[in-house]
Amino acid sequence: MHTMNLNLINRKHYVTTIGLFFLLFLAILLITPMIGPTEIDLGKALSKDIPFSDNVDANILFLARVPRIFLAALTGAALSVAGAVFQSLLRNDLAAPFTLGVSSGAALGAVIAISLGLSYTVLGIPTVPIAAFLGALGAITLVFSLARTRSGEFPTTVLLLAGVTANFFFAAMVMFIHYLSDFTQSFRIVRWLMGGLDITDYKTLLSICPMIVIGFVTLMFISRDLNLMSTGIQSAMSRGVDIVRTQKIGFLMASLLTGTVVAVSGPIGFVGLIVPHIIRLMVGPDLRLLLPASIFFGASFLVLCDTVARTIIAPTEIPVGIITAMLGGPFFVWLLKRPKT
Repeated sequence: MHTMNLNLINRKHYVTTIGLFFLLFLAILLITPMIGPTEIDLGKALSKDIPFSDNVDANILFLARVPRIFLAALTGAALSVAGAVFQSLLRNDLAAPFTLGVSSGAALGAVIAISLGLSYTVLGIPTVPIAAFLGALGAITLVFSLARTRSGEFPTTVLLLAGVTANFFFAAMVMFIHYLSDFTQSFRIVRWLMGGLDITDYKTLLSICPMIVIGFVTLMFISRDLNLMSTGIQSAMSRGVDIVRTQKIGFLMASLLTGTVVAVSGPIGFVGLIVPHIIRLMVGPDLRLLLPASIFFGASFLVLCDTVARTIIAPTEIPVGIITAMLGGPFFVWLLKRPKT
């Protein structure tokens, strides 16, 4: 009876906590489309009496703001979950989605596509995001192949060193290509590297949703094993956790989430570092609760950051990567200086 009551209380706590984060996300999702440099009349935007092609309010709302907000939500959620998983697997508070070189690999792919002037589309998706995603996959493959031992494990120290090495190498290649580019290409490269969410089509959103959903579901499925691994490898093995399998799935899915959203939005830093720490302070380290909470809070966080980015000096827009970096810098210093418990 005591065990049943405990499970019931835990279930109530779980549902209440996730429900509160979901309500926060829902409120932000309903409010932020109405915020922008151009005021929108919601009644006109939703009116059936005005043809959509002639309805300026509807065009601004549904073709400019809504897809951008949804991309911000997907990106924030994916980076936050990836950050939480990397911090758990690497047992390092300073680990982030870009630690293993995924971002710099994506950047190299995008920069190559921009410098070559590739302007094709595949299944409605532009070349640059495709090249960025392929670059991210290449970075994942390289880092894992460098870090993998003969037994198939990925030692934390070796994996971090491989990620740092890949980051430096890809960054050097990006600078080299940037140096050889003309003015127009240089501007596009710099703009992409700042990170941004200014897209206006739903095809891109639909193209990344399946991989993001697969990543979320898979990581939630192995969250119990990830919890045990975060306490120590030997302890997890004694409880029947397949260490190598869990490492592979965790690193692969977190990297897939990162590569998928970075390919579209560019490298938006610090989200995957800030959000998991804030959520951990609020709900604790249990990944079964931390991951879904990070989904909703990460989505809310980046939507708010992007709202600030597109309104603070309107009509000029600031790349959202600048806003997150301005917030992340002081947070990073606090993280280094805070008392260790």
